[in-house]
Amino acid sequence: MKCLSFLIAIFFTALFLPSCIADTTPSERIKSGAERLVEQDFSVIDGMRVGVITNHSATVGDRHLVDVLYEAENVEVVALFGPEHGIRGDADAGERITDGVDERTGAPVYSLYGETRRPTPDMLEGVDALIFDIQDIGARFYTYISTMGMAMVEAARHDVRFVVLDRINPLGGDRVEGFVLEPGFESFVGQYPIPITHGMTVGELALMIRSEPLLEDAALTDLHVVEVSGWTRDQLWSDTGLEWIPPSPNIPDFETALVYPGACFFEATNISEGRGTYEPFLQIGAPWADGETLAQILNARNLPGLRFEPVTFTPESIEGMASRPKLSGEALQGVKYVVKDPHAVEPVAAGMHVLEVFRSLAPEEEQAALFNRARFGRLGGTDRMFEMLNAGATAEEIIAAWEEDVTGFRQIRSFYMIYD
Repeated sequence: MKCLSFLIAIFFTALFLPSCIADTTPSERIKSGAERLVEQDFSVIDGMRVGVITNHSATVGDRHLVDVLYEAENVEVVALFGPEHGIRGDADAGERITDGVDERTGAPVYSLYGETRRPTPDMLEGVDALIFDIQDIGARFYTYISTMGMAMVEAARHDVRFVVLDRINPLGGDRVEGFVLEPGFESFVGQYPIPITHGMTVGELALMIRSEPLLEDAALTDLHVVEVSGWTRDQLWSDTGLEWIPPSPNIPDFETALVYPGACFFEATNISEGRGTYEPFLQIGAPWADGETLAQILNARNLPGLRFEPVTFTPESIEGMASRPKLSGEALQGVKYVVKDPHAVEPVAAGMHVLEVFRSLAPEEEQAALFNRARFGRLGGTDRMFEMLNAGATAEEIIAAWEEDVTGFRQIRSFYMIYD
């Protein structure tokens, strides 16, 4: 009888276990700040006229945040603000965004990636609260966080509440790599003295921007962060079960977002970073490269979580992704990143290895013009990376050089971490 009871118990456990697991999947447990704002009946903006800095990534279920706010009885949408790539996220990188009118709400749409990159007094007239809701990818040079900081400052100067609807960092909350941006290297692709990957959500970063403060007048911001629920710092996007919505045209999937913080440095070279293909940043190539040799050398280094395959591709204009890609129409050889273990990948370190190997194999006549110093400075936040690469430093030497920066930043960051 005991044996029979045991078998019956196993049967019923097996019968019901799948449904129990389905009820606790990460995608059902994790809620964005936008979803929690709705659950809270918009209490932080109750009765207010709001402006919304957003793009297509600001979803609440299968609806856009702006549409949800428009239908809320206790909130009035009076202005919308478009960052790089626009409200709908379909403009090329660097393409200017123009003003207009939103057909759904009738609210004016102001560009924050055209003549001005921060809200002006005229744009903020009649606005009680500015809402920021955009999916970031956790890299310092991703311009959405620059837009956020500039908007925070203008909100502070004009007595406007600033509300960040937080979203998870797709790269997780632990990964920190790269030099801290140095004074004199500030630009729209680097506003703050933080490493290249910072391991913070936009809500946590907003708290740091205000409290350090990282921008003039940011300390005056009436800041409110509506937190994510159900997310822990050790979770990458691939752990969550959440649907990926490309935050910009050339970040079509999570794997691209994962390698982007290192692969993006090829934008500061005369080597193709894969724009003009459907796998930008995942494949890197040049007319003179030997893909087999590159892949063999890189795979011998056993970079955590990655392997490399030889690849051949020809960049071409792709509507909505790349209108004038580098080396357009030329047949290129190179390597493709293949992600084996997302948790192990160190994207900036991997990018340094790929840069070093490409440089070491470049013909002598190519090496002098391989790197663009000004662009390297903007992306790297320092001249040290350019100088070391150009002098023939190894990737390991460059990685070792930024460890002190990373350690110091982690100590500062600890005061602003919302999530465990």
